[in-house]
Amino acid sequence: MHDLFKPLLDWYLTSLETGGYPLIVLLMFIESTFLPLPSELIIPPAAHLAYTKGDMSLLGIVLAGALGSWLGATAMYWAARWAGRPFILKYGKFFLVTPEKVEKAERWSAAYGNFGIFASRLLPVVRHLIGLPAGIVRMNYWKFSLWTVIGSGLWCAVLCWLGIKAGQDEALMKGELHAITLWGAAILGVLGVIYWFFVHRHMQAEKK
Repeated sequence: MHDLFKPLLDWYLTSLETGGYPLIVLLMFIESTFLPLPSELIIPPAAHLAYTKGDMSLLGIVLAGALGSWLGATAMYWAARWAGRPFILKYGKFFLVTPEKVEKAERWSAAYGNFGIFASRLLPVVRHLIGLPAGIVRMNYWKFSLWTVIGSGLWCAVLCWLGIKAGQDEALMKGELHAITLWGAAILGVLGVIYWFFVHRHMQAEKK
């Protein structure tokens, strides 16, 4: 999958300085549709560029990322709402949307409702597919949009912070293996805290 997106990501990194916010919106739109383009490779480089050169603001990057995520999620929502579940299950595989992924997103949506839309923006797989079950069950679009924007904004803010902190590590920028390992562990730790605070506690409360 990395090889599939490598040309696109290489183009993004070389075009970011001139493309600015619209380019962030475009790639975050792609990230929130059926193509699992990692947002972790979109927002942090933009945040680092904003921090070091000041051509963009961190708030602008968060807003651009949230806007792109909302546009992509909206496209998935209306596609599912108009096409219906049987069509998605039958033809989704041609767009990298397998029945297993759809069913996982459906279980998540059914279990956690509005909160699930918000929390899904912090999770892989479910994040870019949550619009499908929301559209299939005809969830209120404005509530769907509200929780998508809030969750996406929070996620982009976290990625901005990680991009800035990572950019301050000279060893990481030089590609030293030890530094890369430490930052990888730190990122996983931050994601774990976010997951526990916003998702795990809610899931445990629901079980009780």
